[in-house]
Amino acid sequence: MGSKYKNPNGFTLAEAMIATVILGIAAAGILLPFTSGQVVRAEGVHRTLGAKLAADLMEKIVNTPFNQIVAGYNGYSELKGHVKDSAGVAFISTDLNYANFSRSVSCDSVYTVQQAGTLPSVFIRVTVRVSYGGSELVSLTRLVSQ
Repeated sequence: MGSKYKNPNGFTLAEAMIATVILGIAAAGILLPFTSGQVVRAEGVHRTLGAKLAADLMEKIVNTPFNQIVAGYNGYSELKGHVKDSAGVAFISTDLNYANFSRSVSCDSVYTVQQAGTLPSVFIRVTVRVSYGGSELVSLTRLVSQ
């Protein structure tokens, strides 16, 4: 005859703790891919927004008269949190998704082999760079002609 305190239908404390540990390990194995997937998704969203910001600014530059591009945009920059839409309104005032973005532009005259380099250039290489949190996400370069 056994002890009067034994319950063959229940769990001991040690068995319950082991079951909890095993369940925790299984749950971590299932949930970890989802959390890393969220990081990849956020990176994709940032790159998509960065590409849109670069394309929007490049379109604005291309629609500027050729003789005003270098003077108006070479060295142009919008600091983090001050990126503007086409109307000149800061995105951060309307959408906090743009808070960590910044943009900069560089313009270089490009001469063909036939030009001596002293004549006015007929081409400008425009590069728009978009950064997120200080790290460059997108660099868009375009050759603009008269």
